[in-house]
Amino acid sequence: METVASLPNLDSALLSRTHLSTLTNYVTSTHAPRFLLLYGSLRERAYSKLLILEAARLLEALGGEVRIFDPHGLPLPDDAPETHPKVQELRELTLWSEGMVWSSPERHGAMTGIMKAQIDWIPLTMGAIRPTQGKTLAVMEVSGGSQSFNAVNQMRILGRWMRMITIPNQSSIAKAFQEFNEDGRMKPSAYYDRVVDVMEELVKFTLLTRDISSLLVDRYSERKESAELLSKRVNQQSI
Repeated sequence: METVASLPNLDSALLSRTHLSTLTNYVTSTHAPRFLLLYGSLRERAYSKLLILEAARLLEALGGEVRIFDPHGLPLPDDAPETHPKVQELRELTLWSEGMVWSSPERHGAMTGIMKAQIDWIPLTMGAIRPTQGKTLAVMEVSGGSQSFNAVNQMRILGRWMRMITIPNQSSIAKAFQEFNEDGRMKPSAYYDRVVDVMEELVKFTLLTRDISSLLVDRYSERKESAELLSKRVNQQSI
């Protein structure tokens, strides 16, 4: 292991010295940014779903391609095999996407179990692929009472755990039953304007990062682990 005097624990050969040219010298994708949208309720008139539908319209108006996952029929985590059709659908959509939007009601001061179950069915790794790593994420919540941020804060923690780039802006809609018309469309309001802000920001972050996400999440610890595994394989082959 190569070292430098002041950093004896560092393998300097594996240290990545990033230059601006490294982050700007790439081929830009030309296809529409791809977004997977998840909502956390099974109710017939689910405000988290109505909010997701508004987000979908906005993302499409901003040039994005959108898929919405319907959580009906998704089993509880560990209550069915990974080959379950709904689990496979969710995972395939996750691999397809370049960014995601999560929208959950706040129930008992937290995101719903329906929302968490969807996230729990998405693994950190699928073979050599990390299905969420480096992808963008926007979080939103609806509540029946006063404005709260418990659900979006929890989803931010999950986004970090899933190694996603969670954008700074977010949406929390209080008394959601007052914010949607009978036809399910969101009424004009400061809440609606914030949703527009969030979707604009999500598109910008996605376009800026999707082609260099592998560089942004490239880690010294993982390069070191890979080098050690390769060294063990070489040593085993030589024995």
